[in-house]
Amino acid sequence: MSKGNKGNTAAIVAMIFLFGMIAFVTNLAAPIGNIWKMDGHIAGSNALGMLGNMMVFAAYLFMGLPSGALLKRRGYKFTVLAGIVTGFAGVFIQFLSGCVASFPANFVVYLIGAFVSGVAVCLLNTAANPMLTILGGGGNRGNQLIQIAGTCNSTFGTLTPMLVGLLIGTLTPKTVISDVNVVLFLAMAVFAAAFAIISFVKIDNPADNGEKSENPLKYRHFFFGFIAIFMYVGVEVGTPGTLNFFLSDSSARGAGLDPSIAAKTAGFVAGTYWFLMLVARILSSFISGKVSSRAQLTATAVTAVLFVVAAIFTPSSVTGSMPAFTGSGFEMVTVPLSAILLALCGLCTSVMWGAIFSLATEGLGAATAQASGLFMTMVVGGGILPLFQNFIADKTSYMTSYWVIAFGFAYILWYALAGSRPKKA
Repeated sequence: MSKGNKGNTAAIVAMIFLFGMIAFVTNLAAPIGNIWKMDGHIAGSNALGMLGNMMVFAAYLFMGLPSGALLKRRGYKFTVLAGIVTGFAGVFIQFLSGCVASFPANFVVYLIGAFVSGVAVCLLNTAANPMLTILGGGGNRGNQLIQIAGTCNSTFGTLTPMLVGLLIGTLTPKTVISDVNVVLFLAMAVFAAAFAIISFVKIDNPADNGEKSENPLKYRHFFFGFIAIFMYVGVEVGTPGTLNFFLSDSSARGAGLDPSIAAKTAGFVAGTYWFLMLVARILSSFISGKVSSRAQLTATAVTAVLFVVAAIFTPSSVTGSMPAFTGSGFEMVTVPLSAILLALCGLCTSVMWGAIFSLATEGLGAATAQASGLFMTMVVGGGILPLFQNFIADKTSYMTSYWVIAFGFAYILWYALAGSRPKKA
């Protein structure tokens, strides 16, 4: 598709809107996990509470390559519409879990719904990322479009945990998933509206220039970027997800907040993490045409490592006040200083996806579609790393578990400095 095509604007807007839908569905998992965690059969296990999140991201492992094959065979629009229909089905199944009275049947139905939702966002991610890169002509401009789309992604990501937190109110063993049906109905409405809109949007496929496709894993910079995406999605999800659990836990192990406001405060602070991602992505969308992806990735990775290590070593008894974004404004809340430092990581994770994707796919040519499918398999890191992190949190402490996050950011820093240099393996 040529950059001068008049249909580019409509296609770009459609892809940007899809980024918001991806965040909406994905970010339901962690706050809803708080509800399941309170179930007497689960007995407060952080790892089991994060299992729904794991199912969302596990879908990427199974659907990454099929999504890339579907994209190549049927094109962008078909893949997008298939993702939307699947997303509606996934959220509907989660709604049905609230209609099943007994455990573990209700939990199993929820996990199935979370997996189907994961299949949906995998399909949408597979189509949206390379489409924006192609529409932008690759390089810094392609990254700039992904950062602009990321602002829509962060907007939805900011509002989702806040809405769930407000609807939950005070977490008790009697809290059930049907308490957040409003959010599930809203998600289904978003999918239905998106299907209607995108059905009428013309989205052309890139012309086949006959270039022979190579295995992208032959490229050194893609191979290490393949691993970097696994780490990135893990730290992006694990940082606010475990933070939500930490602040919602009113016991001595957790933040020790007033139980009547703990879930609400946790939702606000986690939402602020995503809001900071939104702010930083807006700023990045203005500078990405001039500042290289490598420079942005290096700066944010260094800062993130410093924030996380500082949070680990800051006692929970040391508190501070922060303006937490509530959706309609800001409200001052008093939380452990470590929580504030972790929320600030949203400024850093903001640009990482676009920067890693842009660096890893640079110069792949006809292998770009296959590379996108391979990338999607590694999004499973958003399920594996947080699950592993919360297993450690169960065995030790919440802050000790953040060494997993620190290691992930450290790898991303190495990728920015050395692993992203284009060279065949």
